[in-house]
This record gives sequence, C-alpha cells and structure tokens, in this order.
Amino acid sequence: MSARAVLTTTRSVRRRLDLDRPVDLAVVRDCLEVALQAPSGSNAQRWHWLVLTDPDQRAAVGQVYRRACLEYLDSPGAAGRLHEQDPERSAVQQRVHSSVAHLAEVMGRVPVLVIPCLRVPGGGLPEGNQAGLWGSLLPAAWSYMLAARTRGLATAWTTLHLAHEREVAEILGLPADVHQGALIPTAHHTGTGFKPAPRQPLDEVLHLNKWA
Repeated sequence: MSARAVLTTTRSVRRRLDLDRPVDLAVVRDCLEVALQAPSGSNAQRWHWLVLTDPDQRAAVGQVYRRACLEYLDSPGAAGRLHEQDPERSAVQQRVHSSVAHLAEVMGRVPVLVIPCLRVPGGGLPEGNQAGLWGSLLPAAWSYMLAARTRGLATAWTTLHLAHEREVAEILGLPADVHQGALIPTAHHTGTGFKPAPRQPLDEVLHLNKWA
C-alpha cells in the first residue's frame, strides 16, 4: 500500500470488526514497535501501552465503555445530533451515530483492546494548554492504527471511556501517575477494503498566513 492509501483508508471501524477471528499478538506487538517511532516531546518516551486480550478484562472495560457511550449518545453533542440542518451531512452523522451505538454493545467482545497511556511526572495533569503533553502520545497511537491497517487489521479511535477513567484505571491496576489517552479496539475486519471518507472541501478549512 502506498502511504497515501494507508493514510486515506484508515477508518474508525465499528460495525465491521470481526469479533470471532483471533488476532495474533505478534502482529499487535509489531504495530506497537512502529508506534514507538512517533515523536515524543524532549524524547522523553513516557508512553505505556495496555494490550487487553483476557476475556474478563475486555468485558469489564467494555461494560464501562458501554455506559459512557450511552451517556454520550443521549447528549446534545452526540454524532446524530450534529449538522441537523444539512440533510446530506445529517445522513452521514446518523450512520456514525448508529455505528457508535453498535460498538458500545460489542466493545467487550473485540479480540484486542489497546489503551495508550502517558506517565506524567508528579501524577497530576498540568493546567492550561496540554497540547505538548498529549502530543507526546497521540501521534504514536495513530501510528499504531496506521500500522494495523497495513497488516489487515481494523481499528477505531475512541475516548468515551475517559468519562470514567479512574474506574477503568482500577480495573487495569494503573498507577495514579498514568493517564489514558484513548481506547483502540483492534480486530480483523469483515467485508472488503476501505475507501476515503467524505470530508469538507479543503478550501473551507484552509487559512493562508492569517485567519480570513
């Protein structure tokens, strides 16, 4: 696959995750080796990776995720409530809403759950802008997803469980100075390949030299 193909067809897969086909842990490890090449502020490399394959652990995290997702789906910011005045975009949002609800029901059955974490000196998150902090983890998480795509695996990016982050931390036995950045279900996928998703035209979001 070309770099462009990988970058434009790595989708958040929710409905087409194969819940029954096992995922080779060696492949997941290989994808994480790729992820560790991502940038890290001051080269500190404070990332840690929870890889859940145990059925009971996956089910426990899945229960928390389902609860958090139902709260989200009932909120004003839920995917299905966005762009209601635009029929074309609203139709897309309704499909996203439905797929998010589906993932909520099956998350605990996905063969592998990957949780990228960041160890923060002192334990507490800093006040103010945290872009630099999370910029030392989230690019690596995306690199993991891109690597998984090239190996025939499907993933999804979600952070809904973070509404109950401490509860998940207790399930996983995380120290107080370790913070979760995302939850990435990982599985083989059903059906055929993926294509680029519809997006806003570039010129609607591009600003040259200043906001204008």
